[in-house]
Amino acid sequence: MHPAIVKGNIAVVTGGASGIGLAAAARLAEQGLKVCIADLPGEALDVAKATLIASGVAAGDVMTLATDVADLEQLRALEARVSSELGPVNVLMNNAGMQPGSSIFDAEDNWQRIIDVNMWGVIRGSQVFAPGMIASGLPGLIVNTGSKQGITTPPGDPAYNVSKTGVKAFTEALQHELRNLPDCRVEARLFIPGFVFTPLTARGRIEKPEGAWTPEQTVSFLFERIEAGDFYILCPDNEVDRPTDEKRIAWAAGDITENRPPLSRWHPDFDAAFQKWLKS
Repeated sequence: MHPAIVKGNIAVVTGGASGIGLAAAARLAEQGLKVCIADLPGEALDVAKATLIASGVAAGDVMTLATDVADLEQLRALEARVSSELGPVNVLMNNAGMQPGSSIFDAEDNWQRIIDVNMWGVIRGSQVFAPGMIASGLPGLIVNTGSKQGITTPPGDPAYNVSKTGVKAFTEALQHELRNLPDCRVEARLFIPGFVFTPLTARGRIEKPEGAWTPEQTVSFLFERIEAGDFYILCPDNEVDRPTDEKRIAWAAGDITENRPPLSRWHPDFDAAFQKWLKS
C-alpha cells in the first residue's frame, strides 16, 4: 500500500458522510488510520461516525467535523482542528461534490454553488492542507475526486462538467508541483469514478442499477490502483469497461486534433464515424 496509508496515520475525507466518501473513510479506518470525516452538518454526519464505530473502529479513531468546503475559513478551521487534535495529516481525500443538474444559461441559479463546492473545494482543500503535509517530511497522499464528465464533457450538465474539468487540470498541476519540490514526499492522484450508486446519483432510486458499482467496489479499485502507482485512476463499472473509456476519451481529444465540431460524439454528422471508431 502507499506509504502514507499505514496504521496510526491521519486521514481527512471531505464529503465523507455518505457514498464514496464514507466507503473510503471506512477503508482507511480498516487500515488503522485515524479518520476525520468532514461534511455538511446534519444527521448523515452523525450516522457516518456511528457506522464506523459499529464496524469496530475505536471511537477515538474517528472524528467528524461539519464543514462546507466552499468556505475557505471552514477549510482552514478543519485543518487546524485535525492537526491539533489528531496530528499531522498524511492522507487527504478531497471528495465533497454535488450534482443537482444545470443548464448553460443557469436557469437554476446554481452554477456558482456547484463550482464553489466541486472545484474550489478541491483547490482550496489542497492549498490549505498540502503545505503542512509537505512540511511534516512524512509520506503524504492527496486524492482528488474528478469525473469522466470532466474529460469527455457530455452535453446536459455543463456546470458539473466545468467544475470537474477544473479538478482534472488542477490535480495534474498539483502533482507536477509536488514531484518537483526538493525532498517532497507528498503525491497527488486524480480519482475518476465510473457509474456508482450513491446518494449523488440515486435520483430517487432505492435499488442499485445493474450497471452501477457500489461505493465499496469503487473504493477497492481506488486503493488497488493507488498501490499500483496510477495517477489517473480511471474506474470501470458494470456498463463501461476501460477500453470503451479509452476510446471515448481519445475521441474527445480528437475533436481538437482532427478539427471536428465540439462534442462531435453527440453531433449527428459524426455519429456513424464515432460508432465505427468505438467498434474498431
